[in-house]
Amino acid sequence: MRKQRMRFHQLRQRADRVRGISLEVVLACRGASRDTHDKAEWHTEQGPISVTEQKFTNWHRGTGGGGAIDLVMHLAGLDYPRAVLWLETHFGMAVSGERTWGHSSRPQGKLVGDAERNGPTREGHPGETGGHAESRPLHLPQRDDRQLERVRQYLVRQRGLSPGWLEPLIAAGRLYADQRGNAVFLLLGRGQQPVGAELRGTGTRVWRGMAPGTRKDRGCFWTGAADARGVVLCESAIDAISCGGLIPDSICISTSGARPNPGWLEALIRRGYVIYCGFDTDEVGEAMAQAMIRLHPCVRRLRPPAHDWNDVLTSRPRIL
Repeated sequence: MRKQRMRFHQLRQRADRVRGISLEVVLACRGASRDTHDKAEWHTEQGPISVTEQKFTNWHRGTGGGGAIDLVMHLAGLDYPRAVLWLETHFGMAVSGERTWGHSSRPQGKLVGDAERNGPTREGHPGETGGHAESRPLHLPQRDDRQLERVRQYLVRQRGLSPGWLEPLIAAGRLYADQRGNAVFLLLGRGQQPVGAELRGTGTRVWRGMAPGTRKDRGCFWTGAADARGVVLCESAIDAISCGGLIPDSICISTSGARPNPGWLEALIRRGYVIYCGFDTDEVGEAMAQAMIRLHPCVRRLRPPAHDWNDVLTSRPRIL
């Protein structure tokens, strides 16, 4: 009984350290995206969620709660102790026990349940890692080449990407158009097999998402020189392509959201890459870069001179 009381007391102390993490931080770290029209609404893996300070409501599921632990339990389907562990792991609190994240911070991404991260099974491209599969099956959008020109025009005219950067990706099948005219950027894992995809709308409404069943900790979208030793981590596939055009002697990888600890990052570190965190120059990007460097001190910060790498590309500032 005494041991049980001690364990409960320890868990309560750990919970007190993570409970106050900003809900916006947690949502971003789980890969949620803020609605472009309603700043209080977030699009999450459990559907739309409304957030008011430290309280959230999922109207579609008729539930809600308060604090970071409740939110992680709801989003990830974890019990209380595992939700506390998730927060500790993703915000670097498990060792130091410091209260680092207040209401002024935020991040993006998603843990693969409570599974361990595996390293690479052999040398290969940066995205080839192992990992436990999530229960939800991967469902990639169907390719529709009739929509490809629409995707090309969006990426070239609106996002400023060079056709010379896009065509090798299209030819390799790593970038394609789906039936709705969305741009599909494949995440590749072991054996260069797809483990997910980033989706970007090409219409008048700004829209982005992930293919159902995507396993972001088992692979990534990347571009650049295969023999480069420098790696820049970016928040999206479009940013990675933009960064690759601006810094051509590097490998640019999308973390599919500003996530502080992608499952494949340790494998890159073990391979000896010089890794830069090129997350956006905003509150989310700075918070997540700080968390990543805290977890992996060898990672260096590389701030885009504008808000993100695509903004740098389209505004054409000088890169020193």
